[in-house]
Amino acid sequence: MTNSSQIPHKTGVSRRSALTTLGAATAAATLVSAGSAHAQSANPYADPAEPGLPPSDMELDLSRTAIVITDPQIDFLREDGVAWGVVGESVQEHNTVENIERLMSAAKASGAQLFISPHWYYPTDYGWKFEGALEKVMHSIKMFDRAGQVDLTNYEDSGADFMPQYKKYIHDGKTVIANPHKVYGPQNNDLALQLRKRRIDQVILAGMSANLCVEAHLRDLLENGFEVAVARDATAAAKVPEGDGYLAAIINFRYLANAVWTTDEAVRRLTSA
Repeated sequence: MTNSSQIPHKTGVSRRSALTTLGAATAAATLVSAGSAHAQSANPYADPAEPGLPPSDMELDLSRTAIVITDPQIDFLREDGVAWGVVGESVQEHNTVENIERLMSAAKASGAQLFISPHWYYPTDYGWKFEGALEKVMHSIKMFDRAGQVDLTNYEDSGADFMPQYKKYIHDGKTVIANPHKVYGPQNNDLALQLRKRRIDQVILAGMSANLCVEAHLRDLLENGFEVAVARDATAAAKVPEGDGYLAAIINFRYLANAVWTTDEAVRRLTSA
């Protein structure tokens, strides 16, 4: 900020007048900043009024399109799930449970293929010698736990199970359930293989959670040459003192994805392609 001693004495403008003008400009800038901050806080996820990045030109070809849903499981998406305490607010805010089902239903109605990339932990996974922050949390709360790779004891309606309303779409004998991913991305499961074997190179991506598994899948699919649209309100994320995971994700979706659509727009494109 300009120091009063730096204002010239003989410019035709008094020191008092200059300070008054400077103060008014500062106050105006503060009001503008406060207004912008208020608008942002009112809806921090809203798209910018004047985007700086080019618009998407992604057009679906249903013969090579898949809907990929990450982690559509009880531990994330139901009130009795172990992660609900940190993700529940975001899930409800974005109507995530219903929007994921709308995408699944649209996939079946349109003929686009549906793929699930689940997250399951087996007893042997507790032999890991190091973990990231969220891995530590997931293991400590027994998230996505199963009795074993080929053991479904107590699996039905557990936190690791799929949401009940999704099962009619997932267990129809046509949906591909990939091997489980173990951290966030699909690098260690067979999702890309299953997509490639069906000559699919366009993906509509959704599921849980936005800044972790969804974003990790987005980055990996892009690096492998897939064209990816994210359904922005068919995902959600944790809100913790370290930050709002959904806000972190939506910013990166805008930077990275070939398209960022609402569920309404994704469904419209699926049914009109």
